[in-house]
Amino acid sequence: MLLKLLYIFVKNIFLKKFQFIFFLIIPSLLISQNQKKQLFVKYTNNEITIDGILDEADWFITSPATNFYESFPNHGEISNNQAIIKVMNDDDFLYVGIKVMVNKEDLKSNTLRRDFQAQDSDNITMIFDTFNDGNNAFVIGSNHLGIQRDMLLFNGGNGFRDWDMTWDIKWFSESKIHENFYVTEWKIPLSSFRYKEGETKWGVNSYMRNTKNNSWITWNLAPENLLFFNLAFTGDMYFERPLGKSKPKKSIIPYINSIAFNDLENKNKGDDFEIGGDTKFILGNSLTLDLTVNPDFSQVEVDQLVTNLTRFEISLPEKRQFFIENGDLFTQLGNAREARPFFSRRIGIAEDLEGNNIQNKIIAGVRLSGNINEKLRIGLLNMQTSKDLENEIAAFNNSIIVLQQKVFGRSNLNVFAINRDATGNYNFLSNSDEFNRVVGIDYNLRDLSGKWSGKYYFHKSFSPGTSDDQISYGFSTTYESRSFGFRVASSFIGNDFRSDLGFIRRTDIIKLYPEISYTFWPEDSKLINHSFEITPVYILKPSINNEISDYYIISRWDAVFRNSSRIDFTMWNRYTYLYESFDPTGSENGNPLPANSGYYYTNFDFTFDSDDSKDFTYQINPSFGKFYNGNKTSIDIKLSQKIRPKFTSSIEMKYDKVDLPKPYSSAKIFLIAPRIDFTFSKKVYWATLVQYSNQDDNLSLNTRLQWRFTPLSDLFLVYNDNYYTENRYDSIFIPRVKNRSINLKITYWLDI
Repeated sequence: MLLKLLYIFVKNIFLKKFQFIFFLIIPSLLISQNQKKQLFVKYTNNEITIDGILDEADWFITSPATNFYESFPNHGEISNNQAIIKVMNDDDFLYVGIKVMVNKEDLKSNTLRRDFQAQDSDNITMIFDTFNDGNNAFVIGSNHLGIQRDMLLFNGGNGFRDWDMTWDIKWFSESKIHENFYVTEWKIPLSSFRYKEGETKWGVNSYMRNTKNNSWITWNLAPENLLFFNLAFTGDMYFERPLGKSKPKKSIIPYINSIAFNDLENKNKGDDFEIGGDTKFILGNSLTLDLTVNPDFSQVEVDQLVTNLTRFEISLPEKRQFFIENGDLFTQLGNAREARPFFSRRIGIAEDLEGNNIQNKIIAGVRLSGNINEKLRIGLLNMQTSKDLENEIAAFNNSIIVLQQKVFGRSNLNVFAINRDATGNYNFLSNSDEFNRVVGIDYNLRDLSGKWSGKYYFHKSFSPGTSDDQISYGFSTTYESRSFGFRVASSFIGNDFRSDLGFIRRTDIIKLYPEISYTFWPEDSKLINHSFEITPVYILKPSINNEISDYYIISRWDAVFRNSSRIDFTMWNRYTYLYESFDPTGSENGNPLPANSGYYYTNFDFTFDSDDSKDFTYQINPSFGKFYNGNKTSIDIKLSQKIRPKFTSSIEMKYDKVDLPKPYSSAKIFLIAPRIDFTFSKKVYWATLVQYSNQDDNLSLNTRLQWRFTPLSDLFLVYNDNYYTENRYDSIFIPRVKNRSINLKITYWLDI
């Protein structure tokens, strides 16, 4: 069914209506790449011992890579903190030996936890673009303590969100610290990578973090206005012998979970015992097949509370590993803010009869992802959820298939189909909810220079009993040079467009959102750069003669200092027309603003981020101004204190004061969220998050103890507590228990 929908869509819609896209974008793709550095990989038959001592004879005859540049703050200068990298391989493993020049007294590590944040710790990291496509890469790194980090980089490395930190593999590393340098040595199974059999060249880059100098250092240099990990600017890594066929790899990851719970709200108390797990199969050299049965996500940190003063649903991030790993094929479709056709949080999370989000049990699932060949990728996901008759939740089969074809160097073309079908007959399920399907095509533009990028898409949904107005399409073309940038962008969402597995903020809109910016790069200044940006956004209602329903003009000045601190000042000029009554405070018994009323208002934001290399960091974000027909004053403060390398504490405090004229609702809204993180050793971690929001009338505690008793195998002890909070005596709140639970979960990673 999914493949048939894809064929009909491409034949009858895309080929007739969207050929013009290619003629618009081809000229921007013919831009040459800067000269690339080269790294040569020696083949060895000898045994290499991973001990942080590069004393095997093969290391002495392996060609080194060095001459690192500073990317920040002194862009383009030869770094005073150099590294020497040597790489070898045999038929099964990739060996990396690195010597980093740095005084041992200057070395810092923020944590002993695997997958640490790079900006907080001295480390060296390597990027492997195994298909030379400039879009996706495997990233491996470690620090002077031998703590590992491994992740996936996607979307060309264009932004700080283009990382998948959930990707984990079994590999080996050791580090040795000396007076003026440290050595780190890696042994990585080639089966952990995806690559073409017979390949002799990968794209490669390396970057380092030096906390003493607060600098980022890179081997192959990207332009100053782009991020140093941008995949348009990798070097070439040549293998002495063509890579052979990877050995088949199978992993079984079973879990056992024991839970005790007390739901005082619904007067339900008891315990449970569950067994389930995942299986991973590596197919050929480049495809991964994942199977899951009765998955459990009890060890995942709870969602962060958010103060919502808007008319729309908040998009919370996915934290469940099965959905995140290799998820870029599914998550990059459509318009991320307005019309995302696939949003994995729709699977396994549903609403009860009172509209509260609850867990909807997943029975089983399958995911196939990776490269079919050098230019074609596939992503397939199918999940079956169970019925919950008590809450009138039907069982559904949820699936998506995406085919991504590389074109024009770094660009790619995606076609997809999404299907959601009720599996069974339910009296409470309306005919319109029995199924929902979406098919579409997306073109992602990335040129070789990194200056041009774009998104062009057309999607159509199919649901019972709806009209032909079931389409969503949009385009965005962005140009960014060192000083000048602009964007031309628009999107349309039809009144009946629907994706039950997506995130659609609202329908029946045309959105226009161009942008223009200019960046100054002063010399001999405490500033790296400062920029001015203006973004007018207009939203029209097609069903009402393209009447303007909203607009906001964003005027921003932003400055980045040499010590990495940052200032942002923004003015928002807004107009909002309410087609339905709305209470911005979210008060339970509040008096909402009336329907069919329009409001002009202006407000100001100021943000300061401190130097992120310090042990104590902070962000302060006050805002003030008009708000609908009243006023709003807000302040958001985030503080963090590190006692390296074992302890980090942070707290976010947010206050919003909404003053609307009587008889409309006013409110003082508080959100407080302290967090602590202990890493007792490289294997034992403890994290606790406490959250209080008077808008949600909720106080919660989530605390997790994790013991990694063997690589990628864990024991979790998780305790959750939730309280209602009642205001009494005008200043004191009395907590009342809502529910609590404790989980003991064991997962074990077994390679067979």
